Order: sequence, then C-alpha cells, then structure tokens
Amino acid sequence: MANSALYEGWVMHRRVRPRYHRFKYRVFAMLLDLDELPGLDKRLSLFSWNRRGLLSFHDRDHGDGRDLKLWLDDLLARAGISADGTRQVLCYPRILGYVFNPLSVWFCRDAAGALKAVVYEVHNTYGERHAYVLPVEDETLVRHGCAKAFYVSPFLSRDCSYQFRIRPPGSDVAIAIHQDEAGLPVLNASFAGARRALSDGALLRMLFAYPLMTVKVVLAIHFEAVRLMLKGIRRHPHAPKALVAPAE
Repeated sequence: MANSALYEGWVMHRRVRPRYHRFKYRVFAMLLDLDELPGLDKRLSLFSWNRRGLLSFHDRDHGDGRDLKLWLDDLLARAGISADGTRQVLCYPRILGYVFNPLSVWFCRDAAGALKAVVYEVHNTYGERHAYVLPVEDETLVRHGCAKAFYVSPFLSRDCSYQFRIRPPGSDVAIAIHQDEAGLPVLNASFAGARRALSDGALLRMLFAYPLMTVKVVLAIHFEAVRLMLKGIRRHPHAPKALVAPAE
C-alpha cells in the first residue's frame, strides 16, 4: 500500500485586505490511491471504504455521482490530458461519519508514473462542488493559474483569480493558493504536512491528536466568518453553481 499515506501538518490562511486576518490550525489529511481502497478497507480496522467506520472514505463525497475513475477520465478527456495511471486524492477522511473538504486535490499520473494533471476539487458550505482541471508540465514544483469560477466564501467576490503552487506528495506535501481580487492580492492559503505511514496505529494517534477534526473544520469556518464580519468585511450573496459559467 505504498501509494496511500497520512500527512500531518498545518493549514494557514492569511488575508491581507481590506483588513488583515490570519489563522492557523493543525490538521491531518489522507492521501488515498483509488486502486488501493479495497485493500485498505480489508487491512485496516480503523478505516473503511463506502461504509461506516471511525475513519472512512466515501465515493459520494467527491465527483458527480459516477464511479470516481470514470469521473476523472471524463474530466481529463475534456481537458485534452492523457493520464491513464494511478489516481490519488489528498483530502480529509470522514470521522465518525462526518466530513467537509474545502479542497480535495487529485493527482493523476500516466502509466509510467509521471504526474500529468492535478484536479482541484473545491467544495462550499452550500453542498456544491467544482473541479479545476489543469495539466502538469514540471512535477518538481507544480504551478497553475486560473480564474475563479465557483462561489466559495461570502467574503470574496467573483472577480478573483487563483495561483496554485504544489510540492507533490513525497516525504512531505505542500499546497499554496494565492488569490487576487480585482487584480490585487487578497488571500494566501496553504497546507503543509509530513508523511506518515498509513496503519491502524497511526490512525489511532490521529484520532487522539485531532478528535472530531472534521467537525472542527466546519466550526472554524463559521468562527472565522464571525471574526471577518466583526472586522467589517463586505459579504457577497451566494451565486448557485448552476448560474456560474464553467472554467475555461
């Protein structure tokens, strides 16, 4: 099960205008190879796939309702990207049946193991999802840029763009997102974590170190929203995904 692992580290957000706002939390994420899920489900007592468990991964928490490999195949084909090898996702697991993933990052490789695409699957608190599918030219340090095409935070407008920087999963992983609004820097967000072997012992340590982490993620989102409102940050109304034009 060499492709699947745990990553323990920090999530950081830093807003630079119109008011300074920063927070930082310790979290852990799972890197899961889709081909390894059946074996992980059998081997690990504390992890389950598409069924109840202390920690679990459910296909329906991602994609569009189809088999996840078919969903990814379709996304890649429409983007003109050939990546017929392993598919891994870096995300939070369900803990006691609950999860919210602000961002799930999919790493799509070819048969030789070269990283060919990254899919940034963004989730908002309205139950909507959007996937940004971008090719990889140099996997040493992945660099991507795209226009915002999906409502995420009520404190940021549609007039935004993203710059992604990724150090792909290895002994560690790092994901940084720099966001501009109306052409000016507004927000930096990042996750950096160190790799841990995926075992029942490691999962038990994560449960003790981060109890109810996925609930805390949502509570933190609302707590930070209150702090932003108290700082007078303007709110923008929700634009349903059906009304948002797809990314180029």
